Amino acid sequence: MNPFPEDIFTEPDDVDPDTLANLGPLRRLAGVWEGEKGVDLNPKADGPERRPYIERIEMQPTDPQANGPQLFYGLRYHVHVNTREEDITFHDQVGYWLWEPATGLIMQSLTIPRGQTALAVGQAKPDDTSLVVEATRGQTNYGICSTDFLEYAFRTDSYRLEITFDPDGSWKYVSDTMLMVRGRTELFRHRDVNRLRKVAEPQPNPLLLRVRAKQG
Repeated sequence: MNPFPEDIFTEPDDVDPDTLANLGPLRRLAGVWEGEKGVDLNPKADGPERRPYIERIEMQPTDPQANGPQLFYGLRYHVHVNTREEDITFHDQVGYWLWEPATGLIMQSLTIPRGQTALAVGQAKPDDTSLVVEATRGQTNYGICSTDFLEYAFRTDSYRLEITFDPDGSWKYVSDTMLMVRGRTELFRHRDVNRLRKVAEPQPNPLLLRVRAKQG
């Protein structure tokens, strides 16, 4: 059954400019976060490698976004990961977290500078203490897109991210990416885990700042 209305052009006219007040379960992710006990399990020629890492994530509210009648409130994010023994960036990632209050839809878009992007989806309620989003290779809505080399050598078949919010305000995640590594017969579970603690509060979104300035 089609869940969408016949009128695909008319946008909502009662949009609250305050994104932070309308993020539902994503509100707990807003801000700047750091974690020093990350663990990455990744495939190497000689077998799985376990690497500890340190991480910084910045998540700032964006202005409300409409797809015709759909209305999203969201966070723009940047993930930066290093290891203590190397100066070069271990992992860099940008994207958006989106929340549709009308349906409980949550989405995470992600892009990494090795030629890969994905759109993962889940469902949540405003007071949920955990979030799960997933993407699957081959899907045209919530899927994964990679370069020719990654498809050839390290094909990503699925992605799953689970976030758990803790009572002290911190949160932790488990990220599982199922890879088919060339020359292997079984999928490899590439797993990242870490716990993040807030080091700075988020800034108001641009529209809210403009509205407040006009109000004096």
